[in-house]
Amino acid sequence: MKVDIAVHGRFHAFELARGLQDRGVLGTLRTTYPEFAVRRVVGPVASLSTAPHLELIRRFGQWSGSFDATDYILPKFGQFVARNIRRSQSDVLIGWSSATLEAITFAQAAGMAVVIDRGASHIRSQNVILNEAYRQVGLEFPGIPRYVIDREEAEYEAADKILVPSFHAARSFRDNNVPSEKLAVVPLGVDVTRFRADRKVAKDGKPKIVFVGSVGIRKGSHHLLNAFVRLRPAAELHLVGPMDSAFKSLRSRLPTENVVFHGAVAKDRLADIYAGSDVFCLPSIEEGFGMVVLEAMASGLPVVVSDQVGAADAVIHGESGYIFPVNDIGALAGYLAELVGSTKRRRQMGASARLEAEKLENNWDGYIDRIVPELESLIRRSS
Repeated sequence: MKVDIAVHGRFHAFELARGLQDRGVLGTLRTTYPEFAVRRVVGPVASLSTAPHLELIRRFGQWSGSFDATDYILPKFGQFVARNIRRSQSDVLIGWSSATLEAITFAQAAGMAVVIDRGASHIRSQNVILNEAYRQVGLEFPGIPRYVIDREEAEYEAADKILVPSFHAARSFRDNNVPSEKLAVVPLGVDVTRFRADRKVAKDGKPKIVFVGSVGIRKGSHHLLNAFVRLRPAAELHLVGPMDSAFKSLRSRLPTENVVFHGAVAKDRLADIYAGSDVFCLPSIEEGFGMVVLEAMASGLPVVVSDQVGAADAVIHGESGYIFPVNDIGALAGYLAELVGSTKRRRQMGASARLEAEKLENNWDGYIDRIVPELESLIRRSS
């Protein structure tokens, strides 16, 4: 078996590529990242095809704020993959949702099974959930562009399999009439050698609660700020990640005392950030998985997550962390207060979190162990 990967960016595709390469089944990796960046993460790749000009366009638009390059990059990357896929000798194409549509027909004509990797809820469910979340805070959600929804639904229909990272995400697909047999639930993993509990550093002062991700409504950042009001004299809150444009207009209406906004940080700084923290929180309103949850657990942090976070599947409520009902600010504040108020409780739950992260099913080796049989089974059925 040989497996090609097509991804417009990185996501968890590089961990997938590295794992498949270690098993000797990686075909060609196609990405918008430049070659040097891919090899730095994945290692030597026998077959690599890159379109770094698309990544440059995307990042420039994001950095400048002058334009959104999505409508240009998605079809261009799909066409890039389509042009190259005809020469592939692989059995499977795993393509990232929104950016694979143009390549599907060519891949299937070449005898390849096509798997669409969707790291979030069904795109229609995501659109509905976010629209309601914005409405509740008095903002207008611009909506996921119609052409993106159409692209994804066409991919879902044409694909031989849809890969999702959690049972929560899978339910959203079934709710949108996608048959269960077309879905494969394969939870993501964590590198337990990079994120370690023994990296924890000595800290003075108040306990630190850390959030990692895009600071915005989708991630429930406003709920976290409102919950933190009830315990801010006793703790600090650190929000690590870029801030969504819509959230900037909401920020002035939210309490921010004892809150530090760090902005975007390099991935190689995350291990140190977790090591300098005491509690991790991800209160997302919509979240297909949330790899940062496993990263925090591997770093020996107790985690507090909403029940809409896919990675909640890896959390044992009351042992390695707490799972609260989404939008329940009272429950969120209560769990955070319990952890802030007890060093012993934090240490006990943090140790349990590390043990859970160390389990095979929660690291990248376990991820590859789960995905390879799914692909082999798909090939047998296709043939």
